[in-house]
Amino acid sequence: MFIRPILLAFMVLFLFVLASTIQAQTRLQLLSKSDSIGIPYALISSEPGRIHLTTNETGYCTINDIKIIPLVIKIKKIGFLSSTYTINSTQPNEIRLFLEADLNHLNEIVVYGNQSSLKSETANNIEVLESKTMREQGAMNLSDGIAKLPGVNQLSTGAGISKPVIRGLFGNRIQTVLMGMRFDNQQWQDEHGLGLSDVGIDRIEIIKGPASLFYGSEAMGGVLNIINEKPALEGKTQIDLSSRYFSNTNGYCFDAGIKKRSGKFFYGIRTGTETHADYSDGNNKRILNSRFGGNIIKGTFGIQTKKLVSENTYIFALNHFGFLMDAYQLFDKADARWSRSFERPHHTVMMNFLSSQNTVYLKASELKINAGVHINNRQEQEGASGISLDMLLNTYALSVTWSKAINSKFDLSLGSQNQFQTNRNNGSRIIVPDANMGEGSAFVHIKHILKYIITEAGLRYDIKSIQTLYSGKLNNGDPSIPGGYNIVPVQRFYNTVNGCLGMSLFDAKFWNLKLNFSSGYRGPNLAELSSNGLHEGSARYEIGNVNLKIEQNFCSDAFLEFHQKHITVFVDAYANRFLNYIYLQPSNADYLGLRIYNYIQKNAFISGIESGLRLHPKNLKAWLYTASYCNIAGFTDAREYLPFIPAQKLNQELKYKFIKTKKIQNAYLSINYVYVFEQNMVNQFETNSKAYQLINASIGGEYLIKQNKVFCSIALNNLSNETYYDHLSRFKYFGINNMGRNLNINLKYQFN
Repeated sequence: MFIRPILLAFMVLFLFVLASTIQAQTRLQLLSKSDSIGIPYALISSEPGRIHLTTNETGYCTINDIKIIPLVIKIKKIGFLSSTYTINSTQPNEIRLFLEADLNHLNEIVVYGNQSSLKSETANNIEVLESKTMREQGAMNLSDGIAKLPGVNQLSTGAGISKPVIRGLFGNRIQTVLMGMRFDNQQWQDEHGLGLSDVGIDRIEIIKGPASLFYGSEAMGGVLNIINEKPALEGKTQIDLSSRYFSNTNGYCFDAGIKKRSGKFFYGIRTGTETHADYSDGNNKRILNSRFGGNIIKGTFGIQTKKLVSENTYIFALNHFGFLMDAYQLFDKADARWSRSFERPHHTVMMNFLSSQNTVYLKASELKINAGVHINNRQEQEGASGISLDMLLNTYALSVTWSKAINSKFDLSLGSQNQFQTNRNNGSRIIVPDANMGEGSAFVHIKHILKYIITEAGLRYDIKSIQTLYSGKLNNGDPSIPGGYNIVPVQRFYNTVNGCLGMSLFDAKFWNLKLNFSSGYRGPNLAELSSNGLHEGSARYEIGNVNLKIEQNFCSDAFLEFHQKHITVFVDAYANRFLNYIYLQPSNADYLGLRIYNYIQKNAFISGIESGLRLHPKNLKAWLYTASYCNIAGFTDAREYLPFIPAQKLNQELKYKFIKTKKIQNAYLSINYVYVFEQNMVNQFETNSKAYQLINASIGGEYLIKQNKVFCSIALNNLSNETYYDHLSRFKYFGINNMGRNLNINLKYQFN
């Protein structure tokens, strides 16, 4: 008599478990509202449910183990408007959601520190530039690629040596992050470029303004966050081949990669090479020894499970950059026009870079651990005299960040970044000493989330030590050299507190207002503290100052954007106050005919404005017009203009997108007009720079061959063969112009 009630109870229990299982699993498909095609690689997340998913190549994903009902999920995808959706107890086990395309593509997903969010959901000003776009525009390197963005320029020493300038700041005031690790290749000298290739890069995210809270030292002016290419599709092996040609330098670039994902493991390997001869200016005059080239190989191995994502990357690169020995080399006997020999003075930079980026998903929080080693060897070879400078910089880094959603309105992040470096000289000449350098920090960041208001604040404490070592006699012991006979060892200890306070106010359709106050800092580098030597690449003699103090800045930034479906307008104004700004100042003395420069400090002020327009007419859907304008001024408290401040710039582009067919996709034709104003607000050792204009054009698209894709683009830069030099070109002091007309052909074949 008890069997029937027992069976009934088991049936009820079974049905309850079955119902719970159905409720706990939801299959989700994301489709484009315009054409009902599945949207791959969209991000699905929730707080505090700690869901982190990505749709597959057909737009599907499965949400398992739903423990909180109702559950609000966020859906984000570049090129589409973000969306939220609520899963409740009566939800069917399969959902189809349609996302609307964002015609302006302005609210991309960006990374700030270790946080991923939409651009509108952070108080920071962040720009995104894809590697694909840089290649379509015919960029010769990373600095050249990002220099077309508002507020961004490049300080160049020819076509191959350049470094980014963000709002008038460069060098050790701009931090470069490569695969989650701070990148340092001794680019403190003007003739030392960033030297990074775009091979295997997905995109660059540019943070404008101080970002020391998450990034620490050298993030005073901004951050370049270089992000690795995406892993292969699930269960797929993907192969691609790329080639590029540059007519002005007769330059060739090739790279090839293979990547695979199988289960929880993914890996890939990529290799590339490039070689460029000397460039010619608008008068077809060859600039001797402006050649450059190099090779790179990169391997990636990763693991992705529900609890852990680990991506480990190794990069080896060997690059050569020719430079002017002195002004007399301009009249030196030239070699063959397309020679790529490096018998003349040049830099050789060898890099070994290993990084490990790890995210551990805990029960109700996540832990990010990034560690890496960077071994950088920079040599200066002065032709027949052999290796002169030979510096080896070893960097060991570890950063840890713990993040937790306290509730639906508050996110908390705690972290620490630590770094240890050693610099050693192995050459016959020493201009910066052997040294040991260490940094440590702790920070806290709180983010308050409401429907239309994001508020964030943080505080960070840093310590930094620099110990220079006895490094022998300078310049073969010449006692006539000013400033001393030996490099005198010193030990310096710095500590500082920095923070940020900002908000982003936005509505669902039209407005985005950002107000941000942040601070940054950096300690003097080895060159500024202890340099005492001749720099052939910059044709000057530099003397450091061991009494330099820490440099700090305080920045106020106001950003306002109005956007509709077919038009976007923005304006961004900032004011940057510097305490103990470090820069080079010429003296009245010479050494061997070269001017002697000293490192000095003064309080300074840099302010500027950036504005832009993006027009996508409703009745002319195939057309897109963009324009941007930026203006910046920098001076000391004594009203002396700071050096290397970019000129005003107006940038316009008109783009036509062809109708998509079954075989041809994303085809376009564009023309770009750049007008750079005269720069007459110059430092006392600078000269005025004349205004100039550039016309650029490009055409390209994707062609489908069965399951494979062919990418092709042709870019023609400086179409009118303008003869000019940019104010931030260091060649202008030798009367050398920038590059003339340059045709670029870019081809990529992707096997799927």
